[in-house]
Amino acid sequence: MFDYHVHSHFSADCHEQMEDMVIAAIDKGISQLCFTEHIDYEYPDDSIVFDIDFPAYTASIEQMRKQFGSKITILQGVEIGVQPHILNRYESLLQQTAFDFVICSMHTTDKKSLHYKEIFHDRSVEDAHRLYYEEYLTCIQQFKQFNVLGHVDLIKRYSDEPVTNLFHDELRAIFNELIPNGKGIELNTSGERYGLSHALPSPDVLALYRSCGGEIITLGSDAHRVSELAFHFPKSLKLLDELGFRYITTFEAQQPTFHSIDQFL
Repeated sequence: MFDYHVHSHFSADCHEQMEDMVIAAIDKGISQLCFTEHIDYEYPDDSIVFDIDFPAYTASIEQMRKQFGSKITILQGVEIGVQPHILNRYESLLQQTAFDFVICSMHTTDKKSLHYKEIFHDRSVEDAHRLYYEEYLTCIQQFKQFNVLGHVDLIKRYSDEPVTNLFHDELRAIFNELIPNGKGIELNTSGERYGLSHALPSPDVLALYRSCGGEIITLGSDAHRVSELAFHFPKSLKLLDELGFRYITTFEAQQPTFHSIDQFL
């Protein structure tokens, strides 16, 4: 198994020590573990700062490789929270710092937090969803220094009201920008941990991505606790197989490797 969305104490919203995550991953039979620590510049909550001590982060990754490298492959990744007005800051960061894997996520829309549901204030739930996808598209049209989009329909997790619109037109526009540029998406299995009936993205979005020609897909638990590593992976691999995906993708130095899903079923 490959878990390509994992956090440790280097992320501001996680308290698990990196070593504990690695030991738990080995115990669960994970062969590749990619830490994707949070960076969210200008996150709209002054009480939490999503930034990373890069020298300490890199040193800790290297120490984990020395201790456990014979049992597990450990990758150094990052999850960046994009907003249209700060893309140049991420461009600068990624030119200066080497990562094996970069997730491009959107946690803030219209400079408002999704987590605190501020995006839904003073607008309809339909308008909030539409704005989220429009800003996401704007970001990936202007910014290319990433490997996959993180939990592309994350807004579903924070919406208290159901929407009848699947927003497939907006998502298709995102995928049509993504796929020709050699980028992919992740299947983030955390959705059901937070009360949804599905992972992120939902099965209809996964099917849409596949119908658009999407091949690159990573599997990530978005674990912030050791108990969450590889959450629902067998179920998720079966779903991907049923939807016609042939491969799970891993990365090293941001270069993809494709692994047949059949070997995991």
